[in-house]
Amino acid sequence: MSRDHVQPAPRRSPEVPYLELLARDASVEAYEQPVLLARAEGRPAARIAELEQARAHALRVRAELEGRRRREAELSALFETAHDLAGLRDLDAVLRAIVQRARSLLGTDVAYLTLNDPAHGDTYMRVTEGSVSARFQQLRLGLGEGLGGLVAQTTRPYVTDDYFEDARFQHTRTIDAGVRDEGLVAILGVPLVLGPHVIGVLFAADRRARVFEREQIALLGSFAALAAAAIDTANLLTETRAALAGLESANEIIRDRSAVIERASDVHDRLAELVLRGGGVHDVAAAVSEVLDGTVEFTEAGAAPAEALETARAAGHAARHGRDWIAPVAAGGEVLGALVLRGHPGLDPVDQRTLERAAMVTSLLLLARRSAAEAEQRVRGELLDDLLDARDRDPRLLRERAARLHADLDATHVVLAARLDGPAADADEEAAARRRLWAAASHLAATRQGLAAARDGGTVLLLPLCTGDSATEVARRTARHLGRTVRQPVTVGASAPLTGLAARPETLAGAYAEGRRCLDALRLLGRAGDGAAAEDFGFLGLLLAGERDVAGFVERTVGPVVAYDERRGTELLRTVDAYFSCGMSPARTKDALHVHVNTVAQRLERVGRLLGADWQTPARALEIQLALRLHRLAAPDRR
Repeated sequence: MSRDHVQPAPRRSPEVPYLELLARDASVEAYEQPVLLARAEGRPAARIAELEQARAHALRVRAELEGRRRREAELSALFETAHDLAGLRDLDAVLRAIVQRARSLLGTDVAYLTLNDPAHGDTYMRVTEGSVSARFQQLRLGLGEGLGGLVAQTTRPYVTDDYFEDARFQHTRTIDAGVRDEGLVAILGVPLVLGPHVIGVLFAADRRARVFEREQIALLGSFAALAAAAIDTANLLTETRAALAGLESANEIIRDRSAVIERASDVHDRLAELVLRGGGVHDVAAAVSEVLDGTVEFTEAGAAPAEALETARAAGHAARHGRDWIAPVAAGGEVLGALVLRGHPGLDPVDQRTLERAAMVTSLLLLARRSAAEAEQRVRGELLDDLLDARDRDPRLLRERAARLHADLDATHVVLAARLDGPAADADEEAAARRRLWAAASHLAATRQGLAAARDGGTVLLLPLCTGDSATEVARRTARHLGRTVRQPVTVGASAPLTGLAARPETLAGAYAEGRRCLDALRLLGRAGDGAAAEDFGFLGLLLAGERDVAGFVERTVGPVVAYDERRGTELLRTVDAYFSCGMSPARTKDALHVHVNTVAQRLERVGRLLGADWQTPARALEIQLALRLHRLAAPDRR
């Protein structure tokens, strides 16, 4: 072989460029470059075919690697979630992590998790990720409604490519509005199964049409299984912690029994004596102050240090806060307040137990007081309902029932119909507002020695009428008081004063109807949040009043003129009647009365001083003419 003969370059394998592309994890588009380059260089068809075959192999390898990486990421996420579950401390954090990882791995715009609420009989949003709509995040839907309802009923995954065009599940206006507000189109839902029951649904959703692959459905199902396990674990942990807390408390009591018994006996005797003689919360605090040789105060829940109070409530024991000790006064899940031991940082376990027991006694006293108040409210409402509905009740029994409630049915009363006039966001808020109104009205009735009951979407009150008071003043005062209490306008209509209710309970129903008519009149006149009685509406009050108080209307309208004529023997009333009959013309009036025009002017001036300068305005003139007509009808012999 000649020294000058050049060896040809070894032929490069067609797989080499694709191996390089695989090594640097190039995009799919980059795999077209070797074939395009070979064609541009005019390589033989066989060479190009080899490159195309190598490209196909490389793309399959790339897809396999991509799939493995995806499965590795999915397994890693599932492992991390399982690890979180194993060290569960915060259920909300675990559920948020599950929803976040599901959204990330499936590449969806939104992921969310709903749970069933057995107490309310519906389903609510527990966790959302990627959501931008407040309405969507606060959705509550009935069981069996929407795509989630179908998933819960079938206990199988369900997917829709176009939510609003899918008729295979029950659409509702509320759910559709929330989904539309969020802009979702494609939705995948998988059930959260705990034992034989579906407790919720895990969703992944996109704001565009999309087909979810079988592997993605299976992955979301795995996350749903972990979410169900997390919830089950949290429930078991809660039960275990409660059991351990009980055991710990019992063991602690046993360990400290010998040291506690004398002090506990003293505290027991003191607190028992307080309860038996009807002592209150502050009496308990004073007694414990003596035992602990410190200052113990009862504070409302809002006035106590929030962090220390929550720590003590969660632990079930008094907690230290600086130089003070906080013992929560709680019943069930409700914190009613706290007992605070001031300036006593070195509290020993025996004294700590004493403070805790005092807090328990305080909670029992508060609950007893609340129960007594609620029972009294119910009894007051039942008595008022009986007065309104059962008119043949025995007057003696009615008096006895009222006397037990410190109410006197023989006194003069006024019936008030009260109703809320503020806007309500939904039915739940409206119902809550009505309950607040009833509670406020019941408290007012108890303090005023009256009665109150919920009725016809509002509240009816029976309040005694004090000397010098009027039905109008009581109605307005009640409207202001209830409005301030419930922080919402309350309109109140009042009846005319009632007497002898025990002997004539049938009059109460008519008085209540009169109060409701006044209430409706106020609302029609745009006087929401005000209070009034029939006497405030002038001649319209005759239509509103239950017994048509004609004499009262005449007295209020022209009474001063009638009284003046009776005292002085004048003819002012006859002059006014003639004045209106003659079209309010003094000249024609003097002819009708056969007197001088100056006499007419003097009489009308006197009438103005008696009735007010506005007596000839259209509204007052109409009322005066009606009163004159009624006065004439009541005394036809008068001229």
